[in-house]
Amino acid sequence: MNKAFTKEPDESDEDDHAAEQAAGPQVAGVKNYITPSGLRRLKDEHRFLLTRERPAVTRVVTWAAGNGDRSENADYQYGKRRLREIDRRIRFLTKRIDAAEIVDPEAPRSGPAATQVFFGATVRYANASGTERVVSVVGLDEVDLDRNHISWVSPLARALMKSGAGDRVVLHAPAGTEQLQILDVRYQRILVEPFREPPGAEAAPRVHPRTGGEHA
Repeated sequence: MNKAFTKEPDESDEDDHAAEQAAGPQVAGVKNYITPSGLRRLKDEHRFLLTRERPAVTRVVTWAAGNGDRSENADYQYGKRRLREIDRRIRFLTKRIDAAEIVDPEAPRSGPAATQVFFGATVRYANASGTERVVSVVGLDEVDLDRNHISWVSPLARALMKSGAGDRVVLHAPAGTEQLQILDVRYQRILVEPFREPPGAEAAPRVHPRTGGEHA
């Protein structure tokens, strides 16, 4: 086995264990309902980490392993930490993808499922002062407050569940209770922000400066 992949005596799995413990309730305690576009984003990130970013970081670690004392080798130490982070994220994404239960907001619905709030609904409601807001009920991995995408297990989503246009519900939140009136319930496409390659990724293309002999 290449020395770059052997366990160093001072390495610890404590960070790995802590991360798994933190992710545990989300992974094992709640069903992973998700929209098709949300699942696509998880798969795109998983594919990027597994097929591009991890191999790129591994090459750096392999190169750095041959450059002297590893305990004093910043490239090697950083690379090993980065590999652990990547592996944790890959494990997490694998669990979320394997547990995914896809719910398509655009799928045909009938009866109460078409007029009441369930997973995938886009809801327009007003508070007691008349201020209106529109939210979409999505999965844990799709929450995006900038887009008003709220988790289906959030206090607001729980308050809205099974309500229809004209209904009044009570939101129990840490700041207190609030009465809301449901104005409209729709099932339509929910646009989830797609996965984008993170800035500074090791797998990102490198821009090489021109040499003195090059001409425009």
